[in-house]
Amino acid sequence: MRFTPTELAGVAIVDIEPAVDDRGAFARLHCPEEFQAAGWPFTPVQTSLSRNPRPFTLRGMHYEPPPHEEAKLVRVTRGRIFDVALDLRAGSPSFGRWAGVELSADNARAFLIAPGVAHGFLTLEPDTDVIYQIDKIFTPGHGQGVRWNDPAFGIRWPASPVLISERDATYPDFKAQG
Repeated sequence: MRFTPTELAGVAIVDIEPAVDDRGAFARLHCPEEFQAAGWPFTPVQTSLSRNPRPFTLRGMHYEPPPHEEAKLVRVTRGRIFDVALDLRAGSPSFGRWAGVELSADNARAFLIAPGVAHGFLTLEPDTDVIYQIDKIFTPGHGQGVRWNDPAFGIRWPASPVLISERDATYPDFKAQG
């Protein structure tokens, strides 16, 4: 695996290094020892699926506040998304900045997102499936979010969403939350 850091501490793009032969390809997607050795410790305890039938569905920007924050490894197994990490960690040198990457079934990339960093994505194709590997068991009732188009962050989405939940569309401006 190859780890490419983003400008956000603890957020990296993870590329596989498949072994290819006449049968196709085989690649390791996660190995705690390999992540640790590369300086990106991550051990998932929960795996979740987000199934998205429609293109331009937006989910996010979600995060779990302390003590429920969680790291996640996000990967697309069918379709394509624009995936975004937004640093909301108080005191972080990259606070308020974001990083985005296209993930697809074809490129087999993953996005490793540190605890305290908000996450969201926009589907770019119909029938897109997104797998989350998470380092904590989800605790209901603690999730928070910021609006996907809050001008405080200036996230440059590749398209406008066609489908978004009322909750995600109506989060208040971030400055109003503080």
